[in-house]
Amino acid sequence: MSTILECSGLTKKYGSRTALNHVDLKLESGRIIGLLGPNGSGKSTLIKLINSLLSPTEGSLRINGHEPGLETKKIVSYLPERSYLDENQKVSTYLSYFKDFYEDFDTVRAMDMLRRLNIDPALRIKTLSKGTQEKVQLILVMSRRAQLYCLDEPIAGVDPAARDYILATIINNYSEDASILISTHLIADVENILDEVVFIRDGQICMQAQVDEVRLKQGLSIDSLFREVFKC
Repeated sequence: MSTILECSGLTKKYGSRTALNHVDLKLESGRIIGLLGPNGSGKSTLIKLINSLLSPTEGSLRINGHEPGLETKKIVSYLPERSYLDENQKVSTYLSYFKDFYEDFDTVRAMDMLRRLNIDPALRIKTLSKGTQEKVQLILVMSRRAQLYCLDEPIAGVDPAARDYILATIINNYSEDASILISTHLIADVENILDEVVFIRDGQICMQAQVDEVRLKQGLSIDSLFREVFKC
């Protein structure tokens, strides 16, 4: 396996508040990784730094050897926590946007997922339920042949049935040499698809471990370990 993401002394401050504090982190390719922590722990800040939406205050961050920028946008597919879809546009319009903007976008894959969900690409976003809009966003993101997928709270705003579909979509639509970084506080819902977990608290990594080792050595589920570490 090769290193897809490496942070060294990564720090991000907003005025006097430190959101990330000298984070050292290395993630390998071919893994599904849970970035887990309570609200305000720094999860979204890290993901925004990976996607060059923010700049570090100190330290370095490299994706496949490159600093975040034009080169990394070609290999990173990002699902933000909040929807960016224009409600007046059609689903098909976004398929065209993604195809034009990303060389690795697979229209056939996207259309297949839409068809399996009975989502008509001719519909406008505003006619879809919130859960269906979430699915459209995920379909767009997972239809790229990316090397790193960053999913920020992908199941937070949808019902349990939709969560099952979203998780199935995630694990069935990425290549074996790609990695997926999932930021979430809904541990019990995602832990069965995770290979590795990174616990973050107050802007610092407090644990990085393989899921199988946690279960074998500590005899705990990831959800139980999370509650123990964070005293939830």
